[in-house]
Amino acid sequence: MKTFPIRSDAPPAADTACGCGSDACASPLALTDTPATSAGPGHAHGPADHDHADHDHAGHDHGGHPHGAAPAAAAFPDGATGLRLRIPAMDCAAEESQIRGALDSVAAVQSLRFDLAARTLLVDAPAAVWPEVVQKIEAKGFATEALAQPVSVADIARQQRREMGRLGAALVAAVAAELLHFFTPETLGWKIAGMAVAALAIALAGTSVFKKGLSALRRGQLNINALMTVAVTGAFAIGQWPEAAMVMALYSLAELIEARAVERARNAIKGLLDLAPAEAEVRQPDGSWQRQPVAGIALGATLRVKPGERLPLDGRITAGQSAVDQAPVTGESVPVEKGPGDAVFAGTINQNGSFEFAVTAPASDTVLARIIHAVEAAQGKRAPTQRIVDQFANIYTPAVFAIAVAVAIGGPLLAGWAWGTAVYKALVLLVIACPCALVISTPVTVVSGLAAAARRGILIKGGVYLEEARRLTQVAVDKTGTVTAGKPRLVAHEVLVEGADAAAVRGIAHAIAARSDHPVSMAIAQGLVEQTRQETGAVDDFAAEVGRGVRARIAGRGYALGNHRWIEERQQCSPALEARMRAQEAQGRTVTLLADDSGVLALFAVADTIKPSSQAAIGELQALGITPVMLTGDNAATAQAIAAQAGITAVRANLLPQDKLEAIRTLSAQGPVGMVGDGINDAPALAAASIGFAMGQAGTHTAVEAASVVIMNDDLRRVPETVRLSRRTHTVLWQNITLALGIKAVFLVLALADNASMWMAVFADMGASLLVVFNGLRLLRGAPGKATG
Repeated sequence: MKTFPIRSDAPPAADTACGCGSDACASPLALTDTPATSAGPGHAHGPADHDHADHDHAGHDHGGHPHGAAPAAAAFPDGATGLRLRIPAMDCAAEESQIRGALDSVAAVQSLRFDLAARTLLVDAPAAVWPEVVQKIEAKGFATEALAQPVSVADIARQQRREMGRLGAALVAAVAAELLHFFTPETLGWKIAGMAVAALAIALAGTSVFKKGLSALRRGQLNINALMTVAVTGAFAIGQWPEAAMVMALYSLAELIEARAVERARNAIKGLLDLAPAEAEVRQPDGSWQRQPVAGIALGATLRVKPGERLPLDGRITAGQSAVDQAPVTGESVPVEKGPGDAVFAGTINQNGSFEFAVTAPASDTVLARIIHAVEAAQGKRAPTQRIVDQFANIYTPAVFAIAVAVAIGGPLLAGWAWGTAVYKALVLLVIACPCALVISTPVTVVSGLAAAARRGILIKGGVYLEEARRLTQVAVDKTGTVTAGKPRLVAHEVLVEGADAAAVRGIAHAIAARSDHPVSMAIAQGLVEQTRQETGAVDDFAAEVGRGVRARIAGRGYALGNHRWIEERQQCSPALEARMRAQEAQGRTVTLLADDSGVLALFAVADTIKPSSQAAIGELQALGITPVMLTGDNAATAQAIAAQAGITAVRANLLPQDKLEAIRTLSAQGPVGMVGDGINDAPALAAASIGFAMGQAGTHTAVEAASVVIMNDDLRRVPETVRLSRRTHTVLWQNITLALGIKAVFLVLALADNASMWMAVFADMGASLLVVFNGLRLLRGAPGKATG
């Protein structure tokens, strides 16, 4: 499996005006860093399904860069080097998809970063393959120019202002052409003047469209640029020059509006880049503090954060304490109290105290960076509906083109239409044949859903999982760390010797347990710390007995703090003690006993309690018609007790990792099944499930990599929330498809009945595009659900 670098510190890209009809047009980042040959984090289901649109928007036919040249290396923000190219004709996401497809076969290419606004591409690949990269791109008809430095933000802004001015002038000229046509005499001079104004409008608005359209037609490909080129040229040729000018101006204007609308989805993810500040206050060797760029801060450096500031990097608190708002990263709605030893994340907000922390991850590998990388990588995996729509669009456009040709030729020959009327109807059909609304309807919806989930701390690794979550019939959940907190605590204790000094007995147990690093001993020590007020004396001869417990001497007297087996070996069990232990174990608790030479002094019950949110999560799953199943390696009694508290009726206990895997395979025979876990032992089951949900905060790296969905705040309620979002996304997807096809069908009938003009067709086509875009953007309001944490 390839591992692709995380580009978390890239500058936000400027807006781009596209609308070319490619599914890539809904890419939420104009400046992306997604793999050329894979979509990112691995998943056992198979390789990522890359989205290479079939629309061919080639650029200039002349090569701007010699094939064999070796341009200078360009630096990535995180220090890696690569090839930076300027591609003048690359101003649309469909062209981005073309280039991705061209470079898909170059195995050495690790990642591609596109900046469509600046028309630049940064290729992460060894210098040895740079000539091949350039050759592959130019073979697609794109001229390339080597760049040593990125295009500045100011240059991009100036370019966009020029485009806005040019488009405004084109629209004014198109309106002038219409006025000249309607209000001037039918004389040759006025006609020539009107045609000149119309030609000016077409040139201002459509030069790029014509270049790309002619290039596509030479290769025998029918895309939106080719259709618009034929339609506008044909309209001008048959004397409908005012309409040709208005069609081109409206088309370009609608593209711009559509791009601005899609920018909302783009910004939803791009905004993550702005969460972490670019500089941090770093302690110097002499003890002073100095602000430095985060990119150059070394691991282990000590940083200081003041109240109200965002954290610049991940780390662990070394001094001070405060409440930290982790909502931007984990989706938690309530600030979390943090103190020495606690982990903190880049992009989160310090609330009311000042603290210092040691850096644990570079800027390129923070939790925030991994979130951005996961969402970017998710864009490369097309949802099933999106694949269906793309395949339909590939058939739909040539089919309508064939109908248009049949109308242009067959109308006069078979129906007696005038040639001019027939050709005009055919041109209207060509505009209607544009699949923009249909093709863009799915990716903008999926990307909006991914962004909405990311805002809630749910990282979905692809549109396929976002869409397929709605099909789940069962969800298997691990116990420890998933349903429970994963941290045992003392829940009950009892002094068994009548008349004994209870405080003294608790003090002895605390003193011995505090010397051990075993989780059960640590839970006992922590649970007794508030109840222990008196000194017990020094702990001597402390030693651990493997598989039994610990022993020590206090004030010359020997004590053992251990499990049932050890007490039996010491021959200190009794029927009464056995009954007390069974009562505790029936509740899923682990029993530890304190004994001296005379007998058992006290009983301590430790349990891993369920998370406050688990019971609500299980109830929400059941309300959605999904059956929860607990899979655990713990004993049956404990598993049943925890399951009963959570509301789970189906339990499988004493499972090894391979047993969990087999259980998932068995459940899968009954329908799509999800798996929720956090440990290495859960990884095989997570990978085998239809959708694997990993607990990201406490989850191991292996579990996170194997899962399809990562829950950043370890809240089990995010699972039913994902299902609800999936169902809502599916509904919006089919609303958009119905809108796009319905509007097309209406105007197709109107065109054949001679009741639609070209500019009406453009309005209908681009209006449908805007409708589906705005409908898809509704998902950005957030994932619907009951979870509030």
